[in-house]
Amino acid sequence: MKIGDKAPEFVGVNQNGEEVTTQNFKGKKLVLYFYPKDNTAGCASEACSLRDGYSELLKMGFDVVGVSADSVASHKKFVDKHTLPFNLISDSEKNILNAYGVWGEKKMCGRT
Repeated sequence: MKIGDKAPEFVGVNQNGEEVTTQNFKGKKLVLYFYPKDNTAGCASEACSLRDGYSELLKMGFDVVGVSADSVASHKKFVDKHTLPFNLISDSEKNILNAYGVWGEKKMCGRT
């Protein structure tokens, strides 16, 4: 994706087993963030930072949705553990991750 591209439509299931789609946010501003794995230090830090700023984001007219390949059950535990007030979508089939071009091999320190 490039700046200015229309965001791909998505349909997913959140931590409560409820369907979440782009249509839920039509005409609204959305922070759609992608992360590798529930309950890892970096991902927890990112989620908690969004949690801590969530009320301010809402005041500015934004909502927040996180997406990872983890299961609905894993997301539920992650949300409960960190008291996250926003939806996390389970994308175990990687349809949303691939549509947004964010899924790929992990590369770190020259290793894949």
